[in-house]
Amino acid sequence: MSKVELFTTAQQELCPQCGAELVIRSGQYGPFLGCSTFPQCDYLRSLSPSADGHIIKVLEGHACPKCGAEKALRQGRYGMFIGCTDYPQCDYSEAITHADSTDVPCPECQHGILVKRQSRFGKTFYACSQYPKCRYALNFPPVNGVCPHCGFKLLYNKKSAKGMKNFCANKQCGMEVSSISEE
Repeated sequence: MSKVELFTTAQQELCPQCGAELVIRSGQYGPFLGCSTFPQCDYLRSLSPSADGHIIKVLEGHACPKCGAEKALRQGRYGMFIGCTDYPQCDYSEAITHADSTDVPCPECQHGILVKRQSRFGKTFYACSQYPKCRYALNFPPVNGVCPHCGFKLLYNKKSAKGMKNFCANKQCGMEVSSISEE
């Protein structure tokens, strides 16, 4: 099940301000319930975790392969995941699949691509899809291109005082790149 499917399905709860359905959204500080008519209605309610593995939403029509009970979207210590509603009797869990891909090849292993990930503290980073074989990671959005100073085959986009700039992703170089050249 992908993130898009999870966050676009209705919560079956009505907005107290306008009466429209509430939907699960993901924001800077984690998941929350928001009105489906946003920006006309600005109602939102936090879904901050009260305990590890608490249920955010029961996924009706999706049966647990171990015990047959319904699956649920849960918030845990390291983010959201899908688990069985009969926990702790049934310990089935699965990760939310389909990480956000950037289609930028990994400069270290040349086999994987860089995908958008999130740390347990909520910070976004970009890492190789071949983890744990390749442990390459970058803290800024990657950009296809070649550094004219050192020849490294990856750049990153960073906001500076003068606007968005591209820099070499090689830790030994790190020079600002004014024009992007691709090989």
